[in-house]
Amino acid sequence: MALVKVYYDQLGNTLTVWFGDPADEFEAEETGEEVVLMKDKMGSVIGFEKLNFVASQDSPVRVAFEMMAT
Repeated sequence: MALVKVYYDQLGNTLTVWFGDPADEFEAEETGEEVVLMKDKMGSVIGFEKLNFVASQDSPVRVAFEMMAT
């Protein structure tokens, strides 16, 4: 099973999700929708960062994942 790492930076207002090794990051690409894709040398997306993410004070940050058949 792959390890997914989720980081919420309350001061920087970012939510960062890694489903690959962060050490493998080779380039980052902004999508223009306040999302940055982190890619490895092969161009595969290994994580993303949502900019200007502000969690509600009333509830915890909840993250759900769904696996798709390849």
